Amino acid sequence: MAISRGQLVKELEPGLNALFGLEYKRYENQHAEIYTTESSDRAFEEEVMLSGFAQAQVKPEGSGVVFDNAQETFTARYTHETVALAFAITEEAIEDNLYDRLASRYTKALARSMANTKQIKAASLLINGLPGGTFKSGDGVTLFNTAHPTVAGTVKNTLTVAADLNETSLEQSLIDINAFTDERGLKVAARGVKMIVPSELQFTAERLMKSQGRTGTADNDLNAINSMGMIPQGYRINNFLTDTDAFYIITDVPNGMKYFERSPIKTAMEGDFDTGNVRYKARERYSFGVSDFRGIFASPGA
Repeated sequence: MAISRGQLVKELEPGLNALFGLEYKRYENQHAEIYTTESSDRAFEEEVMLSGFAQAQVKPEGSGVVFDNAQETFTARYTHETVALAFAITEEAIEDNLYDRLASRYTKALARSMANTKQIKAASLLINGLPGGTFKSGDGVTLFNTAHPTVAGTVKNTLTVAADLNETSLEQSLIDINAFTDERGLKVAARGVKMIVPSELQFTAERLMKSQGRTGTADNDLNAINSMGMIPQGYRINNFLTDTDAFYIITDVPNGMKYFERSPIKTAMEGDFDTGNVRYKARERYSFGVSDFRGIFASPGA
């Protein structure tokens, strides 16, 4: 259905002073703080987790060396989605508008809608990946889990006892990240580098990250998180997170959260010969997902 003059009555009045509602500032590219961007030229992408080898064994004199087997443990699949939106304007509405080109005004609104959808999709993995959620990593369990299965046992990337963001829970999260092991149980030199919080936790995060002394106490103790330079990239606010007490920590483990761009956003317009209407369209293809769950840690809050 095309936007007609009947829907733009005020825009056609000679005395109109201003139009508003289509050019708000928008939160852009917050997904880039969480996901590594890669390009794709296929309908989907797959990444395979390899197990590597177990700990090397002592070889007694005169005996044979022990052989080990590496194996594929799971596959992470990224299936691209097409996201698109369009609108049309009647020929008469374009002719009679006295103030601004309707096309430029509404194409800005179109871009805002496309950007908003991308950020919602990016945040949904963090929201639905919490314990009890619906989003699962390639190993078959929720993205944030206390028992990710490995060849050697299990690995956790969420707190054993869920807790709200405070000094104790943040320190325990960093300890748990340091305790990561690989698929064969070997230690991984991992650390937290960036914290992601909803807007409701921005003030708590600011105090925890930047206070010189411990928060919420009169003791003259150092804030160890600050003085030790933990989480060196600080914190970022994600305004699309809907769980108001969950917090997330991006680690330095490679191949964690990924965004595959199959086709960047493209816009097109065409006129209809019969009606004179002009149609505008925006379209892009992409996918969000995770390869190695060790790339992120979270607590769903108490």
